[in-house]
Amino acid sequence: MKVLACDGIHDDGLALFRDAGWDVIVAPEPIKDPDALARALVDVDAVLVRSATRVPAEALAGVAGLRVIGRAGAGVDTIDVDAATARGIAVMNAPDGNTLAAAEHAISLLFALARHIPRADAGMKAGLWPKAGLTGFELEGKKLGVIGLGRIGGTVARKAQGIGMEVAAHDPFLPASAAGKGSVPLKTLDELLAWADIVTLHIPRTKETTNLLSEQRMRAMKPGAYIVNAARGGLLDESALLRLLDEGHIAGAALDTFVTEPLQADSPLRHHERLILTPHLGASTSEAQQAVSTILARQIIDFCATGAVAGCVNLPPLTAEAAREVGPWMPLMSALGRLAARLVPAPTGLHITYAGRTDALDTRPLSRLLVAALLGTASGRVTPVNALQEAALRGLVVSETVGGDGDGFDRLLRIQVTGESSSGKVRTREIEATLHRGPRVVRLDGVEIEFDPQAHVLLLRNEDRPGMVGVVGSELGAAGINIVNFALGAAGDGEARAAITIDRPVSDEQLVALRAVPGVLSLQQV
Repeated sequence: MKVLACDGIHDDGLALFRDAGWDVIVAPEPIKDPDALARALVDVDAVLVRSATRVPAEALAGVAGLRVIGRAGAGVDTIDVDAATARGIAVMNAPDGNTLAAAEHAISLLFALARHIPRADAGMKAGLWPKAGLTGFELEGKKLGVIGLGRIGGTVARKAQGIGMEVAAHDPFLPASAAGKGSVPLKTLDELLAWADIVTLHIPRTKETTNLLSEQRMRAMKPGAYIVNAARGGLLDESALLRLLDEGHIAGAALDTFVTEPLQADSPLRHHERLILTPHLGASTSEAQQAVSTILARQIIDFCATGAVAGCVNLPPLTAEAAREVGPWMPLMSALGRLAARLVPAPTGLHITYAGRTDALDTRPLSRLLVAALLGTASGRVTPVNALQEAALRGLVVSETVGGDGDGFDRLLRIQVTGESSSGKVRTREIEATLHRGPRVVRLDGVEIEFDPQAHVLLLRNEDRPGMVGVVGSELGAAGINIVNFALGAAGDGEARAAITIDRPVSDEQLVALRAVPGVLSLQQV
């Protein structure tokens, strides 16, 4: 396995990759050209980035083996998550590692605004005694409006309450029913802006939150209010902010993030005396960088080794404990998906039933794995990340049922695949499988025949008459093929079904000869 580390990833995380036997490639500087990044990702299993190296769709277009993009931090707005998902690439972040650092930076910007610390420092270093005009205000008793009450926003709220501020919040991702249930009261955005003396932003940048603080909304704030943005650039209209600062409607603002980073040398933001600017330092503490690198490394190593999914923005979470529970099922799911693809080459419907004791079984990764294997023989790269998206694009309707009678098995998996046959008729094939006494199919189309779908298997449909087993066995023996297991079941319609496990694949010529045996109605190699 190979990982490419960009943007100065802390070495503690890289050491975990090395200890796990990975090859670690460290980029000497951020890779900002998409073509150069695409070349760097050839033969790489995972790539680690912070905020300097962007991962756009064009950098992923020709990448075949990349499995994971890891963001050493919280925000993934520098990564084209939709493009990664479409190509079956997992996108992971480590949002918990820099929570304290980002929250403390926002609080430090509050103090800097309240006491004009940057202007005072600059004047002193210029040989002045700049006391006049730098009268500040006390934070205790002031009203702080927190937009976004997640990990970082919640920590900022708690710390602000600790210094005596009155705190309220608006969170666009929390339902209205959450109001009043926590220690921080929730308000609508309009209510919060009209109420707060200072507004601080702690939300991701999405299509919905871009320019959330528009000129109209900033004008709705109290005259003389302050703004802090240590979350993501683009959450507020920078040009409008400058106008409102010039007018005095906004008394001051502190920005750690910007629409364009690095901030342009000629940006008018750099020259406004009532703006405090820092170069995206929210997560820039040694503790935070160490934490996010190690958290991310463990997540990626576990994901590639066991299928555990943590911190993944485009896959449902799966803890290491849950991964151990579903782990034994994973090879079976892939094998059943491939088997289903041979039985129904152009599927239009898939229903998966997890019967028996399923209370501890997280079915989401298993269903995705089955769909990925079912579609994987078609064109394009299909992984559990993009399996359901690909199914929808190809017109495959996927559904599942959890619970019900296991028909004597602790857990029974029932797969029904529907599609058109070569004659144009719609047909449903059914596979039932279990892990009891090892991974095995126990019924095929209602007929009790047992076989391991991971082995070399011939599926035979023949006339139910004496001598068929001997004739087919003789043909295989004459071809030098050893029969490991011969499972036969009567279909009850004058026909029989057989699953013949063999020691090696049968050639196309041998398949033709077997299909010509009198009494053989159909034969498939899976």
